[in-house]
Amino acid sequence: MIDFSQVTEMMLGNSVVEQIANSRGDILWSKAGEDPANSYFYVEDISGSDNTLSIAKNNTNAPTIEVFKSTDGTNWTSMGTTLTTAITATVPANGKLYLKATTNKWCNGYNKYNTITASGNHNVGGNIMSLLYGDNFENQTSFPSDTTYNFGNIFTGNTKLVSAASLALPATTLTSICYYGMFKGCTSLTTAPELPATTLANSCYNSMFKGCLLLTTVPANLLPVTTLASACYQDMFSGCTSLTQAPALPATTLAISCYQNMFTRCTALTTAPELPATTLAYGCYNGMFSNCTSLTTAPALPATTLVESCYQFMFGGCTNLNSVTTYATNISASDCLYNWLQNVSATGTFHNMACITYPSGSNGIPTGWTEVHTTGNTINVTITNTGNYTGATYQIDSGTAQPINETGTTSFTVPITATTLTIHRNGKGVTDVLGICGYSEDSDWDAAFPVNKMTDNVSIDIMNLM
Repeated sequence: MIDFSQVTEMMLGNSVVEQIANSRGDILWSKAGEDPANSYFYVEDISGSDNTLSIAKNNTNAPTIEVFKSTDGTNWTSMGTTLTTAITATVPANGKLYLKATTNKWCNGYNKYNTITASGNHNVGGNIMSLLYGDNFENQTSFPSDTTYNFGNIFTGNTKLVSAASLALPATTLTSICYYGMFKGCTSLTTAPELPATTLANSCYNSMFKGCLLLTTVPANLLPVTTLASACYQDMFSGCTSLTQAPALPATTLAISCYQNMFTRCTALTTAPELPATTLAYGCYNGMFSNCTSLTTAPALPATTLVESCYQFMFGGCTNLNSVTTYATNISASDCLYNWLQNVSATGTFHNMACITYPSGSNGIPTGWTEVHTTGNTINVTITNTGNYTGATYQIDSGTAQPINETGTTSFTVPITATTLTIHRNGKGVTDVLGICGYSEDSDWDAAFPVNKMTDNVSIDIMNLM
C-alpha cells in the first residue's frame, strides 16, 4: 500500500496529478493546498498567455531593490535592481512567478514608491513578507524596525490585478502608513485579502482600496481591531462603487479622523455597518458615508456627547437616506453636525432618542423630516396612581376613555401615529412626568401629552389630588 502522508505533488509523465481516486470514485489522495502564509509572494497569470511582470520606481527617490524570481519557489535568479527603468520578467501562462527580496521597505515616503504591475490579468498571493525578508519570511508578523511606509502604493494603479484573496498580510503590529494606497486604483480588483492586524498605526490602511471599482465584498472579519489610530481607515474604500457589503467595525473608542471618508461614493452600499462607538474623536466620522446614494437607513449612533467635526458631512449626498437614529445629549461641539444630512431624502424620520433640540436643516434635522423620540411603532406608557384617586381615565386622541387603576399601575401602548395622550383627572393636582421631552405639567382637570415628544418608555404619576 502506498503511503501518501508526505506527498505534496505527484507527476504522471509531464503532468502534475491533482488527485488519485479508485474505480468507485473514492478520493485516495488530493494535492495539498498551498498555505499563503508559507508560500513566497507570487504573481499568478489568469490571462491564458505569457504575462509580462514589471517592477518600477515611480520616483527616483524610491528605495532601490534587487528582486529575485522563481517559477518553482526553489530555483532563483535575479530580475535585476530597480534603478531608473523598470525591471521585468515573464509570468508563464496559467502559472505563477514567485518573488523575494531583502529590503527594509518598498516605499520611502509619500510619492516615493515601487510598484508591481503586469500586462495581462493576474492574481497575487503568498506571503508578502518574502518581499522584505527574503527566504526568512515565514512567521514574520512585524515590519523591520524604524520603517513607516513599507508596502505603501505597491499595487497602486494596477488595472490588471483581479484577486488578492490568497495574499497573506501577516503583520499583527502595523507601522504608520504601512499599507497606504496599497490597491488604490486597482479597477479590476474583485476580492480583498484578510487583514489580521491587532495593533494599528496612523494612516496604516489609508486609501488602501480607494477607487477599486469592481470590489463587491470584503471578508467579514477584515477589520477585527477594537483600538484605532489616527486616520487608520481614512478613505479606505472611497470610490468603491460596486461595494455592497461593509466590514464590521467593532471599536467603541475612536481616534482622530479614523473613519473619515471611509465609504464615500460607495454608491452600491445599501446597508451600513453597526457603529457601537460611544467615545468619539475629532473628525472621526467626517464624510464617512457621503454620497452613498443607495443607503436608506443610517446605523444607530449611540454616543451621547459629540466632539468637534465628528459627524461633519457624515451622510451628505446620501440622496435616498430617510432614517437616522441618534442618542446624543450634547451637540454643542464646533461643527459636530456641519452638513451631516446635506442633500438627503426630502422626507424621512429623525429618531431623537434624547430630549435635546436640533436645528432645522442640513446641520440638524432636515426640512421635511418628522422628528420622533422612539424607534418602534408603539410607545410603552405606565401610569401610577400614587394619590389612589378614583375616576381617573386616559384617552388616545378621540378614542374611548379607559380607566386608570386606583392602586398600583396601569400599562398600555400608544401608537406613534397618534397625536395626543390625555389624562382625565377630574380634579386639581400635580402630575410627575418622565419620558416626555421638555414637558412640565401642572394644570387643572386634564393633562394632554404630545405623542411626538414621547420617548420609548413614559412614566406618569398622578399624585396629591384634591
